Amino acid sequence: MNSLISIVLPDLRGGGVERIRIVLAHEFAKAGHDVEFVLMQARGELLPEAQAAFPVVDLATPRARGLPFALARYLRRRRPDALLAGMWPLTVIAPVAARLSGHRCKVLVSEHGMLSAQYRDWGRLHHALLRLSTAIGYRIARQRVGVSSGLVSDMAGLSWMQRNDFHVIHNPVPPRREPSAAAINTAELLWDAPPGARILTVGTMKAVKNHPHLLRAFARLACNDARLMFVGDGAGRDALLALARELGVADRVILAGFQSDPMPFYQTADLFALSSDYEGFGNVIVEAMACGTPVVSTDCPSGPAEILEGGKYGRLVPVDDIEAMASAIAATLDEPAPTDQLKARAADFQPAKAAKAYLDLLGV
Repeated sequence: MNSLISIVLPDLRGGGVERIRIVLAHEFAKAGHDVEFVLMQARGELLPEAQAAFPVVDLATPRARGLPFALARYLRRRRPDALLAGMWPLTVIAPVAARLSGHRCKVLVSEHGMLSAQYRDWGRLHHALLRLSTAIGYRIARQRVGVSSGLVSDMAGLSWMQRNDFHVIHNPVPPRREPSAAAINTAELLWDAPPGARILTVGTMKAVKNHPHLLRAFARLACNDARLMFVGDGAGRDALLALARELGVADRVILAGFQSDPMPFYQTADLFALSSDYEGFGNVIVEAMACGTPVVSTDCPSGPAEILEGGKYGRLVPVDDIEAMASAIAATLDEPAPTDQLKARAADFQPAKAAKAYLDLLGV
């Protein structure tokens, strides 16, 4: 018997959690379930993609304080079998809304970012609200999921709950289409250097990604033919470019901007580097490995070490250790991990596996 699974989100902007939810929705549909997106506001870059495959409900609720009652009305009307909510504060509002509605659906909440780190500088009052809300919301949800073991520990600590009250389900990372010859050629032109020491990082230019750390490590490499490419955009772009000039490496640094399909860049790179201070998971690591691209990453909380199995599939370095990052990059360029081994590990994060884990928890 088909179940109706409702996925609640603020909107469908082009972020990682939103993309993950669309991937899961397709897997749920393949398993024979009906899926519906429920949005606080029907907007965002991924909205047309979702609308092409699934019903989308617009709650027209711009503020979180209006969501409990709007979502409760939706639940009374549509009576889904399961409700999936990701990202605080939705993860604490959705279970409350389900109670308000009187409809006994199965509520599963999942966090995709390290809340204690994300809101570290928001002050004591906000921290108290965060702890109290998770203590209530997580307890009344049917199931609680974190996308890494470290994230689960953070969720348990914040909410004064036991770690075994939570489940780990790693992010699904779908295989991307093989890039066209034209796309590969475009990436090659941007590199403007022969293969051998092409270093890539992919991600929004924001503080948590600590791109200046990677740039300083790159500047210490002895190889003058090396290139460092940043795929992504954000508020930190101008400061990064200024730092590259200060370090004397601006002529070897490529700011490629946002790319809707980073596959040609993974495939033409010799190494992928992640310099984050913390990560909920680290999808970009899996994407790089799926292309057979070797990885160097900070051993930050909480996903990279789990993906790389403590260094088995790529080198891990301490956060903010520039010398260690530079040494690991040089060593990996000299002795990269076997391509087949990296691709096999990436296959462990296929969407079908994650979707089955969610469906098993929901019992639908």
